[in-house]
Amino acid sequence: MRITGTGHASMRIDTSAGSILCDPWVNPAYFASWFPFPDNSELDWKALGDVDYLYVSHLHRDHFDAKNLRENISKKATVLLPEYPTSQLEDELRELGFTKFFKTKSNEVHELDGGLKVMIQALISPTDGPIGDSSLWIEHDGVRVLNQNDARPTDLGIFAELGHVHAHMLQFSGAIWYPMVYELPESAKTAFGKQKRDRQFDRTWRYIDDLKADHVFPIAGPPCFLDDELWQFNDIFGDEGNIFPDQSVFLSEYAKVGGTNGIVLLPGSVTELSEGEATTTHPTPIDEFFANKKAYLEEMRQRKAPIIEAEKASWRHPEIDVLGELKKRIEPLLEESIYLAKGVGGPVRFDLTDSFGTSGEVIESIVVDFPGKQVRPYADEKVRYRFKTGRALIEHLIHIDEGDWVNSLFLSCRFSAARIGQYNEFVYAFFKCLSEERLQYAEGWYDEHEKAVEAEDTQFGDWTVQRRCPHLKADLSRFGIVDGNTLTCQLHGWKFDLPSGRCLTSVGHKIRAEKNA
Repeated sequence: MRITGTGHASMRIDTSAGSILCDPWVNPAYFASWFPFPDNSELDWKALGDVDYLYVSHLHRDHFDAKNLRENISKKATVLLPEYPTSQLEDELRELGFTKFFKTKSNEVHELDGGLKVMIQALISPTDGPIGDSSLWIEHDGVRVLNQNDARPTDLGIFAELGHVHAHMLQFSGAIWYPMVYELPESAKTAFGKQKRDRQFDRTWRYIDDLKADHVFPIAGPPCFLDDELWQFNDIFGDEGNIFPDQSVFLSEYAKVGGTNGIVLLPGSVTELSEGEATTTHPTPIDEFFANKKAYLEEMRQRKAPIIEAEKASWRHPEIDVLGELKKRIEPLLEESIYLAKGVGGPVRFDLTDSFGTSGEVIESIVVDFPGKQVRPYADEKVRYRFKTGRALIEHLIHIDEGDWVNSLFLSCRFSAARIGQYNEFVYAFFKCLSEERLQYAEGWYDEHEKAVEAEDTQFGDWTVQRRCPHLKADLSRFGIVDGNTLTCQLHGWKFDLPSGRCLTSVGHKIRAEKNA
C-alpha cells in the first residue's frame, strides 16, 4: 500500500485494487483565514485527482474544498459516502459533478472490486462537525489503515476487532476558535490555551494507545493563518497557550510519552506500507523544513496576500438589510425550536463593525432573542452571550444563504466573543442549524438524547457513576478521571461535580452519580 501525503487531512492511498483520495483541501477556507500548512497548492492535483474512489469525511471546508473538487478531481471516481442523517454532503458533491456513489453503512465492512475492503464510521451528533464526521478504515492484501482524521469516536474497539492496524492517521492539533477569540486578559487566554493544548495531546495519546497501530501519522492540522489580523494564531512565537502545535511538536511531545513510531507526511511525502514495515521519502528533510517554519510562513504570507484581498473584495453587500434578512431567516427557526432555544435560554447579541473583523467601529447591534423568539435591534439590555464581527461577513453569509455559521464565521476566528457564565454548546449548535432540515434533525437528536436512560454504571473509588458521558456518550470507564469530587471526561474535557451531578463545563448535561455507602 502506498500513502502519499497531500496536505492537512488529505492523502492518496494506492493499492493494486484501486486508489482512494481523501479530503483534498487546497484553497483557503473560512473567510480566507485558514490555509493548508505546509502549502500544497503546487502539487499536481489533476494527477492526484485521477483516482478510483473519493472519500470526503465531512463538510467542514478544510475537508470539503468545492473548488478543488470541481476543477481537479475525476468525476469518474466513486464517492465513498458516510451514512449521515441528512443528504447535504451527497447533494453538494452531485452539484460539483459527481454521479457515482457507494453509500456505506456505518460500522459495516464493505468489499469493493479487487478485494479492497472499507468501513466508514459515521458520527451523527449535532456537535459532530457540520452535523456529521467520520473515519475511514481500509484493508487490502493484509495491510490495514485507519484514517481517523479529526473525528472523535467514543471507542476505537470496533476497528481493532477487524485486525491489527498498521497505520493510524489522526488529528493532534487545534481546529477551533477557543480561547483565542474570547475577550479575556492575555494571561487567562494563555492559561486556558495551555489547558486545551494539553487536553488535545492527552486525547491523542489515548486514541493511539487504544488502537496500538504500528505507525502513527499526525494529520488534520494545524492550518496556518496568513492574514495580518490573524497572524498571531500561528505557533511561531513560543506561546505555550497556542492551540495549533505543528507536526514537529507532535513528535517531540509524543517522544515524552514513549512514542517512537510517528511518521510525518509533508505534501509530496510517500510512505510504502506493508505488514512488516513503513518506508517514507520526503520532498525535503523534515527537521530542516520545521526549523525554517517562520521564514516559510513569511514567504507564504506574501505570496497568498492577493488571494486574501480578492476574497475580501467579494464579501461586502451593503444593499442587504441585515436585520430584515436575519428576521426572515431566523425567526421561523426560533418558532420551531424547543431544545436549542431552551438550551440557549437568553438573548445573543451581535455587534457588527465597519471592518472585516473586530478592529472597526460598531455600526449596528442585533439581538437574537431565544426566549422571545425574535430577531431585533439591541435595546441596551444585559446579555450573557455576545459576538463582535464585521458587518460585511454577515452580509456575505446572507448573500450565499449560508446555513452553518460554525462552518464559516466562527471557524474563521474573525470575531471576538464574550460570555457570562459557562460555555453553552446550544448557542453554537443553533447557528450551525440555520435550515429547517438541520434544525429538525438537531431537535430530534436532543429529544432522544434527553430521554435516554443510562442504566449501565462504572465505579470511581467511592462513586458509582453512569458509564456514558452525558455530553456525547463517551465511555467514562475509559475516558473518565476523578480528582476529589470532580469527574473529567478526557474525550472533550468536560467536567462534572459528582455530589450534585451538575456539569461544570456547559449548561445542562447533568450526570447521574451516587456515593457508595
